[in-house]
Amino acid sequence: VQLVESGGGSVETGGSLRLACAASGLNIGDYCMAWFRQGPGNEREGIATIIGDNALYADSVKGRFTVSQDTAKNTIDLQMDALTPEDSTWYFCVANYDYCPGLTRTNWRYWGQGTQVTVSS
Repeated sequence: VQLVESGGGSVETGGSLRLACAASGLNIGDYCMAWFRQGPGNEREGIATIIGDNALYADSVKGRFTVSQDTAKNTIDLQMDALTPEDSTWYFCVANYDYCPGLTRTNWRYWGQGTQVTVSS
């Protein structure tokens, strides 16, 4: 199984980025998919999950970030708008078979290598 993130980069405050996660070795339609983020010395923070048509967001990103999935392409995206410097960190694509462990849990089965986002003030 591989989860490969892309789309990270640098942007100014208020800007947008769209992250993508390409999954191989699994069918995302059978999995709960999620985005977590973590910076050096910081705890992992679950920010969005999606399973079927149901999406859930952390309060820190609600209204600014949107998660979506394309089962035909076996990809999930994270559209990030109204970015602030506090959003600067590494973002990880995560998967768990059949159910969502939750945004506060870290016992998800598969993790990508991450993509870095930097938001300048």
